[in-house]
Amino acid sequence: MPVPDLSPAAPTDVSGPAATGPARTSALDPAIAARLRRNPDGLVTAVVRAHDSGEVLMVAWMDDEALHRTLSTGRATYWSRSRREYWVKGETSGHHQYVRAVALDCDGDALLVSVDQVGAACHTGSRTCFSDELPVTGTANRTAGTAS
Repeated sequence: MPVPDLSPAAPTDVSGPAATGPARTSALDPAIAARLRRNPDGLVTAVVRAHDSGEVLMVAWMDDEALHRTLSTGRATYWSRSRREYWVKGETSGHHQYVRAVALDCDGDALLVSVDQVGAACHTGSRTCFSDELPVTGTANRTAGTAS
């Protein structure tokens, strides 16, 4: 997927979303921006985990500007697809995420954000958005460590 032109000659309007996604320009380091593989809306999946335990807390979306704000402030900032705006986790709820590390996966299409979570991560008030386990009835891979 082509990377949008984020050079200084590109439009600099970062005041709000484009037709289907967030603004495309950002102060994100061009070397980092060049490594991102965005979906058609210009977004990258952000998997958020607790820094201390590794527990997966939530999944959200970032564009270049949200990632820039996250890296430069240490506060988790995302793009809300429903509200069509940037949001800093905890700004209204008080359930803050203080960023300890951000890693880009090998394909460039997902971020792993390690945070110190204050309060609930899920909008339902739960610590994690992944508390409803589904039954696994297959037996193919039940033995851990088995060579294939």
